[in-house]
Amino acid sequence: MSTVKIAIIGLGYVGLPLARLFATKYAVVGFDINIHRVADLKKGIDATQEVANELLQEVISDTYSKEKGLFITADPTYLKDCNYYIVTVPTSVDKNNQPVLKPLLSASKTIATYLKKEDIVIYESTVYPGATEEDCIPVLEKESGLVFNKDFFVGYSPERISPGDKIRTVENILKVTSGSTDETAKKVDALYQSVIKAGTHLAPSIKVAEASKIIENCQRDINIAFVNELAKIFSLMNINTNEVLEAAATKWNFLPFKPGLVGGHCIGVDPFYLAQKAQQFGYYPEIILSGRRLNDSMGAHIASEVVKLMIDKEVKVKGANVLILGITFKENCPDIRNTKVIDLYRSLKSYGVQVDIYDSWAKKEEVKAEYEIDLIEDMYAKKYEAVVLAVAHKDFKDIDVVRLKKEAAVVYDIKNFLAIKDKSL
Repeated sequence: MSTVKIAIIGLGYVGLPLARLFATKYAVVGFDINIHRVADLKKGIDATQEVANELLQEVISDTYSKEKGLFITADPTYLKDCNYYIVTVPTSVDKNNQPVLKPLLSASKTIATYLKKEDIVIYESTVYPGATEEDCIPVLEKESGLVFNKDFFVGYSPERISPGDKIRTVENILKVTSGSTDETAKKVDALYQSVIKAGTHLAPSIKVAEASKIIENCQRDINIAFVNELAKIFSLMNINTNEVLEAAATKWNFLPFKPGLVGGHCIGVDPFYLAQKAQQFGYYPEIILSGRRLNDSMGAHIASEVVKLMIDKEVKVKGANVLILGITFKENCPDIRNTKVIDLYRSLKSYGVQVDIYDSWAKKEEVKAEYEIDLIEDMYAKKYEAVVLAVAHKDFKDIDVVRLKKEAAVVYDIKNFLAIKDKSL
């Protein structure tokens, strides 16, 4: 393989930053089936705000380059000249929390159409251990007519992207790599080593690399579930949870997790992938699933806490106006996928209150399409009986809470973030 030509399949939160980075050194084809996304990216505009427009525009090429640069397209025929295919499509769960591999298998089928001898396919999408070899490779073999580990080879390098984080960007996060043969593993590792400043860790097998990724998010989910449970217990005891955590954090080895809503396309999804695979082996995971159940219950719990505080302050609940600040799954990021703020919203609505949501980061049309909710344009347009800070966007740090609330009102700061002294949490 004399000249490296890379195809990135899927240009979302993971694929685009990776494509931009590789394009600084190699010829890269960025492929996505979303024609609207492709049209924006061709103009040098990233709606996810993961890649600064000026950085994107530096590498974008109007024509396919054979040296370096990023050519973005929705036409799969441009994949034919590539020899490395990197899959960064999303993996989700269905309404029953079962893994959905359709985008992954569809991407594999697309690649197989253009797969040639000596080509390497690298998967980055988060999956359960075994998915690459048991689910994806058979599709590559069937659709291409080529033989795995003889004609073509496969690697797995789990994505490590922190949406909204401008410090820990893709090149500054150590990358786990792996390959289907020793030689392939070295090639995959060398490819990432050439652009990742933080370096790489070469795992001994694809399954180990897959497992390492999924337990990263399971670990965070379980730890957050623990502090969420503490928040429920201390609420019953009338103890301020954040004050307890601040005191406990004075010990050198205390892990500083905070309570809150845990959604998104990683922590809110990945535990179900591992749980489903474990059950295929006859083991029902207790801690993993109990942690997910507890975190999934937090929207309803917070809604009930807000209502209790309203009753304590003799604020009429039915018909009251409540403002939720933030709907994205995390701060300083426009991503609304699997946000648990929607659980809070629906639970509050069930008490008969009128709920408005304000979020300067979220795309109004996406929220409307996904959740049938119209975000308000001006959070100061009226005063509210309750204000709930759900997402700690930097924009919210210094908002004028007095202008938002009525005289008798509840301010519930889930993230202990607002720059005010009188908070309900």
